[in-house]
Amino acid sequence: MTTLEQKTNVMRILDQKKIKYSEYTYAATGAVSGVEVAKALGQNPDHVFKTLVTLSTKSKKYYVFMVPVAQELDLKKAAKAVGEKSIEMLKSKELLPLTGYVHGGCSPIGMKKQFVTTIDKTAENYDTIIFSGGKIGFQVELSLSDLRKIISVKSADITV
Repeated sequence: MTTLEQKTNVMRILDQKKIKYSEYTYAATGAVSGVEVAKALGQNPDHVFKTLVTLSTKSKKYYVFMVPVAQELDLKKAAKAVGEKSIEMLKSKELLPLTGYVHGGCSPIGMKKQFVTTIDKTAENYDTIIFSGGKIGFQVELSLSDLRKIISVKSADITV
């Protein structure tokens, strides 16, 4: 269990909502890929999800997608899932001002503003999923149903 000083905003939100979760920490040395994070945690990369933020090229709306760390977001499938013609990945430098999170520590929970969030349908294959705890070096694990108690998340086929 982490101490109060090591709690992230994500963990505080989960605690506040009385949502049961597990937490993981890993040594954040340099740029760490999601697959490396899964390996550091001793977890199957299909069970660990990364949070990606996109921008619609037409409506200029932002969308959040969660995909397994070893997979890539299919921009066409993702756009279709949110009813857009096309979307593009948000530039890294725009992430912090928009969400309050840095690249590598972005969580769908606790963003400055809540955006439409879609998770890859493979998440439904697991009792729990693991994703960023809102800070590099921190991950949380909870059920998809508990995640849906905090934010609105729909499932869709969104990977390549």
